[in-house]
Amino acid sequence: MMNRTHFTLAIGLILFYCSIVNASGPTSIFVTPPAPFFSDAERQAELARRRAAVAGKMDDNSVMVLFSAEPKLYTNDVDYVFRQENNLYYLTNLKQARATLVIQKSGGKVTESIYLPKRDPRTETWNGKMYSNDDASKISGIKTVVDAASESAFLDGLRSKSNPSIQSVYLLMPESEGDSDGMREFRVEKEFSKSLSGYKVVNAQPIFGGLRLIKSPYEIKMLQHAVDISTEAHMRAQANAGRSSMEYEVQAELEYVFRRRNADFWGYPSIVGCGPNATTLHYEESQSAVTKGSLLLIDAAAEYDHYSADVTRTFPVNGKFSKEQADIYQIVYDAQEAAAKLAKPGATMSQMSNAADEVLKDGLFRLGLITDKKSQQFRIWYMHGLGHWIGMNVHDVGGYGITLAPGMTYTNEPGIYVRADALDYLPDTPANKAFIEKIRPAFEKYKNIGVRIEDDMLITPTGVEWMTKNLPRKMSDIEEFMANASKTDGH
Repeated sequence: MMNRTHFTLAIGLILFYCSIVNASGPTSIFVTPPAPFFSDAERQAELARRRAAVAGKMDDNSVMVLFSAEPKLYTNDVDYVFRQENNLYYLTNLKQARATLVIQKSGGKVTESIYLPKRDPRTETWNGKMYSNDDASKISGIKTVVDAASESAFLDGLRSKSNPSIQSVYLLMPESEGDSDGMREFRVEKEFSKSLSGYKVVNAQPIFGGLRLIKSPYEIKMLQHAVDISTEAHMRAQANAGRSSMEYEVQAELEYVFRRRNADFWGYPSIVGCGPNATTLHYEESQSAVTKGSLLLIDAAAEYDHYSADVTRTFPVNGKFSKEQADIYQIVYDAQEAAAKLAKPGATMSQMSNAADEVLKDGLFRLGLITDKKSQQFRIWYMHGLGHWIGMNVHDVGGYGITLAPGMTYTNEPGIYVRADALDYLPDTPANKAFIEKIRPAFEKYKNIGVRIEDDMLITPTGVEWMTKNLPRKMSDIEEFMANASKTDGH
């Protein structure tokens, strides 16, 4: 017999395929397929595999303690929406605050336990149902669930070294004293580590950085769903941009889709910048007018089940690229293509980045925006890197001095930003004065044009897959989509 979950999934599939049948080429907005479905057994097996991989990296006679994220105050008695610490979620799928995971490895034997707050009817009256022990076991697959009231005694036992066989304690720690983000995120762990003596305290972050860098088929499905939601959102925003007066109206179209498709949230604050605002990398105000002759840059993506996409498109509000806009856009497009052509197992991020850089240098030199292709002049107009890992963080964990391998996911995102004040901040030197004088005509021609194209990429055994392939990227495809969308209601 079909249960409620299977019935809902079946209806979703029917509606999705009907939308494809009724679609008429690029006129129609891409519709997000149904969310991935995994049985309890499949999820538990995936989580058990991850925990076993973590335990395999731990020294013998050691313990790992993973604390949950702390609720964060928004104002007065209102919290931000709770989001579980990534690595704890990676191993348990538990979303509740004050959950603590303990993995102990002694004599080659591994034990796992979760400390969990006991259900409290008064708390549930105000804030909703808490996990029972059975709930936590069913979600995570971990059989031993202990009342969080006993957690203090366990931690005190670690401090007093009540179990002399334990030699190492693994905690998520800041990378260094200068790691300001880590010092905030792992404040509790850092303070707890100071109370431990007689142990080798090991930062667990490198273990997770290595394991999370290679996505399993399970993870790829989750990330692809976040990408698909983002794709639909971008297409809806593009279709409605010409009818919008302000950037925040376009942002509303994006985030409407995130909520409609049941994304957890956005993966990062949405960037919707029109005209000159497109030249600011992290423009988040969305308070300016949407003007017909300008480019609109949208860098926005959904997070689904802790996996975040990262997608950028730049398009003309009126549906047609001007000559100057097209000049810049094509250079960025070609740089992205050059990087993608090298993407395969065994390649490196630096090789792809260098390939994109060369295309950008050639293009900027051809337009007259730089005078020396062998220098770093191009960094005036392109000040960030080619891309970064994506996954449970939009800028995900993992080192960059490595070769690509199947299962790695990253962004390919070159850009050119001709800021109106870019030349004003160059040091006042004879060389810079000569440079500015020479490029001034080109600068005036391309001033206030900002273009970034960002796609999410998956390394496969034979090359690379564009996870964002359903979102128009070529200028001709964008213009065709915009022209067709203008004939519909944009929905």
